[in-house]
Amino acid sequence: MKRLYLIGGTMGVGKTAACKLLCRQKLSNSVFLDGDWCWDAHPFTVTEETKEMVVDNICHLLNNFLRCSAYQTVVFCWVMHEQAIIDDILSRLDTAGCRVVAVSLTCSEQALKSRLQRDIDEGLRMPDVLERSLARLPLYEALGTVKIDTSGKTIDETAEALYRL
Repeated sequence: MKRLYLIGGTMGVGKTAACKLLCRQKLSNSVFLDGDWCWDAHPFTVTEETKEMVVDNICHLLNNFLRCSAYQTVVFCWVMHEQAIIDDILSRLDTAGCRVVAVSLTCSEQALKSRLQRDIDEGLRMPDVLERSLARLPLYEALGTVKIDTSGKTIDETAEALYRL
């Protein structure tokens, strides 16, 4: 049976790093998709049209990965801060014969501020990410997902917690 991980979390919580490690070191025959790769536009414009486009892009790729016999596990991460986003994506996927594991990575406000400030200082993120990410953090508690608190965890520990699900 194939496995599909849907891993959400606010910016800076460790989604991409943990998913890369999960695929590269803990899983065999896996493929990883970061939703941000489906919407890397300059300027970044959020409209109803662009939101629909990115979900369509994501679902097209995920369905192709799920149909491909080379992969046993598909790992997808994206912000996914609303249940409606998760439900919409799942409604467009052919998950027959697939175990879906929906996860939200969370962390303390202090851990999030520290991680994001480090990225801002290194020029990896814009300063406005801090306010946007902190505002989304409490939204994950309301989702119908498994919660993993990444505060104080290494990337490897987070990836191991995902692997055990």
